[in-house]
Amino acid sequence: MTHSGTVSAVRKRTAEFGGMPAGAMLAQHCVGLVVACNDDGFTIASGSQRVRGRRAVSCLLEPCVGDTVAGLLVAPEELWVVAVLQREDGVAHVLRCHGPTRLQVDGGALTLDARELAVAAGNFSVHAATARFAVDDTQWIGQKLHFIGSTVKFVGAVFSTVFERVAHFSKSHVRTTEGIDRVQAMHIECEAEQLARISGQHLLLNGQDLVKARGGQIHFG
Repeated sequence: MTHSGTVSAVRKRTAEFGGMPAGAMLAQHCVGLVVACNDDGFTIASGSQRVRGRRAVSCLLEPCVGDTVAGLLVAPEELWVVAVLQREDGVAHVLRCHGPTRLQVDGGALTLDARELAVAAGNFSVHAATARFAVDDTQWIGQKLHFIGSTVKFVGAVFSTVFERVAHFSKSHVRTTEGIDRVQAMHIECEAEQLARISGQHLLLNGQDLVKARGGQIHFG
């Protein structure tokens, strides 16, 4: 049934049961207890009556069994739940909206304050000119992680990585270490297209079984 058809039906039922003209839409306020919930709506017990009801769009809090709610009775068998007045302790609060929803704040700031905050979504996007995260302990878990930017900088006391395979490509690579720079591997291979140079105040070459130097010319001293 379309919205216009629903309005026409409500006007007709109001005229039939309330004796009011068809053009007037009157509603009766009531308070009741939610005794049943399903996909079609709610069953509200108010006094000796039980009425089927639906949640009004403005009532964002999803009613559940045991809630005391305020409603508008627009027809003998049609009630709109406009607010949840009371709920037992320990029952989760669920804010529910149907269809595309946007929370917009004009000329101010939006602050979320909670002991725990969780976000679950199929796709999650954040667009901002500046983003800042300040946490004591953070952990990222995922199958794929991509960082793309013109400038990436990491500053810290300890940097540790564990990978099965590492591939690095850059047009220029400069590394400076004040202390020890040590590489340990089963096989180390360094290759340069034009010049390979190792210099230091002292140079030690140690081969347990073999030390070999080969070239067109070999100069010592």
